[in-house]
Amino acid sequence: MTTSNDEMVVVLTGANEGIGYHMLTALTEDNLRIAALDISGDNIQCVRDDGLGQVRYYECDVTDTEDVDTTVSEIVDQWNRIDILVNNAGVARIAPFQERSMADTRREFEVNFFGYQRLIRAVLPHMLEQGTGIIHNMGSGTADTGHPGLSGYSATKGAIKALVRSLNLELQHTDVSCTLMIPPSTNTRMTADLEYPEWMTVEPEEVGRKLATKIHSTQPVITPDWRTTVGLSFIRQFPSLWRRMTAGVVWHPK
Repeated sequence: MTTSNDEMVVVLTGANEGIGYHMLTALTEDNLRIAALDISGDNIQCVRDDGLGQVRYYECDVTDTEDVDTTVSEIVDQWNRIDILVNNAGVARIAPFQERSMADTRREFEVNFFGYQRLIRAVLPHMLEQGTGIIHNMGSGTADTGHPGLSGYSATKGAIKALVRSLNLELQHTDVSCTLMIPPSTNTRMTADLEYPEWMTVEPEEVGRKLATKIHSTQPVITPDWRTTVGLSFIRQFPSLWRRMTAGVVWHPK
């Protein structure tokens, strides 16, 4: 039996700003029920107040296993199911490798990698029990190319890429899918300290809304549009050109 949009439940992390926020606003237009997770929720609450009860804000720290497990249990208690998880929460410490501390990299892994694992571990049993589900995980082209000043962030995205591939092998005989969502370079607060030329970045509203249209996709790798797909293919085939393009990037750590 097919589940209609207004019966489906989406769990979206990092929903208060950036790509996640714009995914949230777009998904509300499709009448999906959305559990929006973040450590702060001012923007989420504005969307919730404008909606018809299909958005609920859950204050949740993805680095806290107990917090994640409690939040997922509350979602299931309130809506009885979880159909789609979007692991979108992310942090980046922008600095040369020698200026980074081990604590910086641990923080990135706690949010960007172990945070994703915590959510997957919490929702996967429910998806397997109901017989269907999709787990989207936000990736990055830096997993393939590397990036000056982003050694920790790039490492977390490489780990996520390997995790998704491995999970897909384990889940291949089920109706639960695990994907990698890869956005282009996006003009978010996280990347504000990178002095990209304007032509290299896309606004988060455009990226979030386009990725929201792919929310039901089970393709192993999902991009918002063909331009991103072609761009990723280009930098993978010609990494030396990409390195020259990013060699002049300047960052200003706060």
